[in-house]
Amino acid sequence: MTAILENPARRLFLKTGAAAGGGLLLSFSLPGPVQAQGEASANPFSAFVRIGPDGVVTIAAKRPEIGQGIKTSMPMLIAEELDVDWSAVRIEQAPVDAKVFGEQSAGGSTSTPDDWEPMRQVGAVGRALLIQAAAQRWGVPAAGLTTEPGFVVDKMGKRRLSYGELAQAAAGLAAPDPKTLVLKDPKAYRIIGKPQPQSDTAAIVVGKPLYGIDVRVPGMLYATFLKAPVFAAKVARVDLAPAKAVKGVRHAFVVDGGSELEGLLGGVVVVADSWWAARKGRNALEVTWADHPTSAQSSAGFVAKAAELHGQPPHRNLKTVGDVDAALKGAAKVVRADYSYPFNAHATLEPQNCTASFKDGKVEIWAPAQNPEDGRELVAKTLGIRPEDITIHFTRSGGGFGRRLMNDFMVEAAWISKTVGVPVKLLWTREDDMQHDFYRPAGFHRLTAGLDAQGGLTAWRNHFVTFGEGERFARAANIGGAQFPYGAVENYVQDVSVMPLGVPTGWLRAPGNNAYGFVFQGFTDEVAHAAGADPVEFRRKLLGEPRLIGEPGKGDSFHTGRMRAVLDRAAEASGWGRKTPKGVGLGVACHYSHRGYVAVVVEVAVADGSLTVRKAWAAADVGRQIVNPNGAEQQVQGSVLDGIGSALGQAITIENGAVVQSNFGDFPMLRLADAPDVEVHFVTSDNPPTGLGEPALPPAPAALVNAIFAATGKRIRALPIGDQLA
Repeated sequence: MTAILENPARRLFLKTGAAAGGGLLLSFSLPGPVQAQGEASANPFSAFVRIGPDGVVTIAAKRPEIGQGIKTSMPMLIAEELDVDWSAVRIEQAPVDAKVFGEQSAGGSTSTPDDWEPMRQVGAVGRALLIQAAAQRWGVPAAGLTTEPGFVVDKMGKRRLSYGELAQAAAGLAAPDPKTLVLKDPKAYRIIGKPQPQSDTAAIVVGKPLYGIDVRVPGMLYATFLKAPVFAAKVARVDLAPAKAVKGVRHAFVVDGGSELEGLLGGVVVVADSWWAARKGRNALEVTWADHPTSAQSSAGFVAKAAELHGQPPHRNLKTVGDVDAALKGAAKVVRADYSYPFNAHATLEPQNCTASFKDGKVEIWAPAQNPEDGRELVAKTLGIRPEDITIHFTRSGGGFGRRLMNDFMVEAAWISKTVGVPVKLLWTREDDMQHDFYRPAGFHRLTAGLDAQGGLTAWRNHFVTFGEGERFARAANIGGAQFPYGAVENYVQDVSVMPLGVPTGWLRAPGNNAYGFVFQGFTDEVAHAAGADPVEFRRKLLGEPRLIGEPGKGDSFHTGRMRAVLDRAAEASGWGRKTPKGVGLGVACHYSHRGYVAVVVEVAVADGSLTVRKAWAAADVGRQIVNPNGAEQQVQGSVLDGIGSALGQAITIENGAVVQSNFGDFPMLRLADAPDVEVHFVTSDNPPTGLGEPALPPAPAALVNAIFAATGKRIRALPIGDQLA
C-alpha cells in the first residue's frame, strides 16, 4: 500500500523523447514504492514537460488539486528553471501513474517540501537540453550560450533561437544528470515568488467541467447508496419492489459489505437513468437495519467515560521530564482546567462521488481523490482484481481537508459498476456525506500547571483521554509525548487513557493540531493571566533563547526562535497592547505543525452575548521562499477562517451509534457576513520551503477564545463556542 512519503528520495530518473507532432518530451520519475530504485520510467508519454513547435510549454501537475493551489505552484517551479515566459505555459493534470510520477497524494502539507527541489531539477534539465541543441545547431560550445524566457541566446547577443525551434532536436539528446546542474540563484527568479492566478480560476468562473461531479461517460447510469445510520450495521430486511417501481430505476439490490469502516459497507443500492430517479427510488425504500454492537454509543456517553477516566490513573505515560508532583507541591500557584472538543466533519462542498466503469475484469475510475494509489489497492482488494487492471483519472476536488484520503466512495462506485455491468456515477447526498464521514476524533484533556512566585511556569501535566484500544489509538486520535510546552518547562508529563469507539475517524486539516492548538494555547493563555503576565510577553519568556527543542528532523521538534519571530510579527501587525473599548478584546496564539510556524491574533467584540469576530492577523514562517504569494496568502486566510468557523459552531454528535447532524443547517459553516478580514504576513527564514495547507489553522481557534476572554473575562474551554456566551 502506498504511504505518504515524508522525505522521498530526491533522485530523478529522466527520459526524453519526441512529442507527437514534433517537440520535446521530458519524462521524470521519482522513485516510489511501486518502482525499484534504479528502474527508469516505463512510460515516455506521461511527461512533465512538453514543448511544442509553437513554443507553447505544457507542464503536467502531478498532485491532486483540492483547492490548495498545487496545480499552479508546482508547474511554476519547473517553468522557472526551464526559463520560459509564464504566459506561454499551459498546465495539464497528470494521470495517476506512480511509475512515472512517483508520489501523487495530497496531504500533510507535504507537496511543497517534497517537490521543491525535484520540480526545479525537471526544469533545469530541460533548459540544459535546449542549450545543448542550440550549441549543436550553431557549432559552438554550450558554455557560450544562455537563455532568456523561451529562447536560447548566445552571450554576445548576436543569435537567438526559440524553444519551439529547438524542441525537436533537444528531444534526441541524452539528458544530463540533474545533480550536475546549478539551479537558479533566487535573485534571478522571474516566476517563483511572483503572485500568479490559479490555473483553473477562469474555468471555475464560467462553470467548465473540472470536478468529479462533472464527469460524464457514454452509457453511464446514476447510483445512490443507502447505508445504515449505525456504522457497519447490515441490512436485516428490505422490500426492493417500491424502488424498482419508480420510473427510470434500472436496478435495486442489497450489498452485504464487510466490517472495515473504510471499505465496502452493507447497504442498499439504487441505479437509475438519472440521479433524481435513483434518489426517488431510494426514498421509496423501507429498510430495517440489523443490531450492531456500537448502537448504544453516544457523545454524552463518551463525555461521561472521559470524566471517569480522568478520575483514575492514566493508562500509560507518553513522556515524563523532571518531577511534576514535587514541582506542583512547591508551586506558588497551581492552575487546573479541563479542555475538550467534539467530533468534527470535513464538510467538503462537493459531496463524495466517483464514476467507474468495469468491463472485462478491468476498471476505469474518475475520482476526486487525495490518495488515489491507496484507492487503487482498496478497489483491487475488494473486487478481487489486480491493481494494474485499474486506471484512475484525477479530477479536481471541491474541497478535501483530508476526507478524500479515504477511498470508500471509489470502492462503492467500482462495486456497483461491476454488479450492473455498465458505467455508473455514484453521488452521495449531503446527508450521506455528513453522516458517513471519517471524523476528527473528539478529545478530553485535564491540564495542570504550576507557577513560581515570579510567575514562571515550573510544571505542566496533561492527562489526555482519547479513543483506541490497548496500545492502539483510533485513526487520528493519537498524540505525541512531546507537545508544547515540552522543552520549555523543567517538569513535564504527558499521559493518556483510551476508550473504545465505533465511529470512523480520519485526518481533518492539520490533524491533531487543529484540536491541540486550541487546548495548549488556550491553557497557556489561562496560565499567563494567572501569572499576571501579558499573554504575548508570557509566551516570549516561555520560548526563551532561540534553540531547537526536540530531536532534529522529528515531527514534534521545533525552533523557539522561529516561533518567537512569528509571534512578534503578529503582535506588531495587530497593534498588540493597544487599549480597546469595553467588550472588545485581542487574543493571541502560536503553534507549530506540519513544518510551519504560525501566530494568529484575533480581535472580537462581544455585546449582550453576541459575538463579532472583527479581524485576524496571521504571521507565518514556512521557510525562505513563498512559491506563489497569491496562493500562499489564500491558504493562510482559508485556514484561519476554517479554524474560526469550526470553533464557533461545528460539532458532530453521536446518539444511538449514529450521527445526529445531517446538513449545513445543523452543522454551520462560516458565512461571508461573519468572516473577518485576515491580514497575512510572511516571515522568511533560512530553511527549505514547506507547505501551507494546514499550519495556519491550529492557532486560530485558540486566538479566538483567548480574545473572548480578553473581551468578557469568560474562559471557553470546550468547543464549539455555540451559545456559551448567551
